[in-house]
Amino acid sequence: MILLSFDIEEFDVPQEHGIDLPFEQQMAVSIEGTRKILACLDKYQVHATFFCTANFATHAPEIIQNILQGGHEIASHGYYHSSFEKTDLQRSREFLEQLTGQPVEGFRMARMMPVDEKDIKNAGYTYNSSLNPTFIPGRYNHLDKPRTYFYKEKVLQLPASVTPAFRLSLFWLTYHNLPAKVYRWLFYRTLKHDGYAITYFHPWEFTNLKAHKEEWKLPFIMTNHSGEGMVRRLDDLISFLLKKKCSFATCKEFKQHIQAKEQKSE
Repeated sequence: MILLSFDIEEFDVPQEHGIDLPFEQQMAVSIEGTRKILACLDKYQVHATFFCTANFATHAPEIIQNILQGGHEIASHGYYHSSFEKTDLQRSREFLEQLTGQPVEGFRMARMMPVDEKDIKNAGYTYNSSLNPTFIPGRYNHLDKPRTYFYKEKVLQLPASVTPAFRLSLFWLTYHNLPAKVYRWLFYRTLKHDGYAITYFHPWEFTNLKAHKEEWKLPFIMTNHSGEGMVRRLDDLISFLLKKKCSFATCKEFKQHIQAKEQKSE
């Protein structure tokens, strides 16, 4: 099972580099990228999970409807991407449920930062995908955490996939900078080893970040293969995995698959 996921949020990355990008432009970048992602998923008729901030959804309700019409899952990415309060957990879930008319079961913290599992459970979520079990200098060190799914405070944890050896993260930044064929080979090897794989991307990666590299002070590792390059890479990844007879699922569907398997073994 392949769990493709996308963190759709207001494009606030330039703020990390001291650039105050107008909110309208932040939204325009993420909306453009999300449309490109949806077109690729629709081409292959595969489903994915979109972790969405309530702030993004407030200002792009038509995009949320497009996601739902494509048969994809909406999960929470918090209320805002640049700030967090404990009350945002429940507020974002309730807002997204009201907007979509569907239960919101999953959460992913912005930038995969730590979040208290008790707070996750109390806010009404049944799964959490806020862990990247690898080491990224200056960001986090989770080499002691489980590589594959587990439970904490009775909440299902869905870590981003890393390779069994060396724990190389198979997230968005890796696909930007490794040779595409190498990434796909590592992804498939990890999938065969673990029985499933989960990775995540952002809509702004699918826009032409190179055109604003200097203006927004974006590093090469982020702008490399951005825009149409990442559109092709996503297309190639899905095509490659379908040729390998892999199936795609939302995080919610995978959670249901795990629960059914556990019930069968009891």
